[in-house]
Amino acid sequence: MVTLTQLVRRNVKLFFKDKIMFFSSMITPIILLVLYVTFLRDIYFQSVKSFVPEGVTLSNKIANGIVGNQLMASLLSVICVTVAFSSNMLMVQDKTSGVRKDFTTSPVKNSTLSLAYFISSLFSTLLICYFAMFACFIYIACIGWYLSFLDVILIIIDVFLLTFFGTTLSSIINVFLKTQGQISAVATIISAGYGFISGAYMPLSQYNSGLRNVLMFLPGTYGTSLIKNHSLQGSFEAMEKVSNMPIEAINEINKSVDCTLVFFGNNVPQWASYLVMLGAISVLMGIYILINKFVKQEA
Repeated sequence: MVTLTQLVRRNVKLFFKDKIMFFSSMITPIILLVLYVTFLRDIYFQSVKSFVPEGVTLSNKIANGIVGNQLMASLLSVICVTVAFSSNMLMVQDKTSGVRKDFTTSPVKNSTLSLAYFISSLFSTLLICYFAMFACFIYIACIGWYLSFLDVILIIIDVFLLTFFGTTLSSIINVFLKTQGQISAVATIISAGYGFISGAYMPLSQYNSGLRNVLMFLPGTYGTSLIKNHSLQGSFEAMEKVSNMPIEAINEINKSVDCTLVFFGNNVPQWASYLVMLGAISVLMGIYILINKFVKQEA
């Protein structure tokens, strides 16, 4: 346990001291937040307004609250996975620098070393994601706060689950990478594509049914939906109470932003989304353990 603690502390310190790793991890949420607010805000705003029936007035504050929470959910659901790949670079860097070879020739067990990489990556990613979440909360408070205390707690839990999922996935992939170029290429691909296949950049409801059904087999889709549900619940309630919006129109908005997922014609309840996420994390953790136990890694 002492060795594990020392390795985790060492990995976390190196991550925050390495300007390249830290910058590559921090730049993703910053860029995404700027892009979302600059380019997607108006699109989301007009999309919400398009669902308002004639004769019903939706205040700009509630509309901004819906848009802001949708932007927050999209941002958080993406960085929980993409930042994990950046914070996990140390695993590969230790191979290229020969540090891992020094560890493997010492009394340190390979299982302890692998667990230390995982825990430190999870910890570093959580710090960045929760910092981004706090920044998003400030943004939401400025444009229209409709989150309850329970919503905030559930969002915190959702971020933890998605970060755990992203860290496990990145750990499995990074095991097989050997150079800095490879991890940078993988991180770039994940950053560019994950937001689309998880429904963060564009809701799955906008895709054709065939592609939508395929993407519904990906665990990240359910994590994204959970964050959207808990981010937008308060705004939907305010829309119904304050603006007297018909429940049918609210349900349509709910489906359009993937708060209600449809899997082959069946609505997916939130408890099922949690089961999918927990099941995916368990499977990926099992794969990571088996890889480190039976696959010989080159130091």
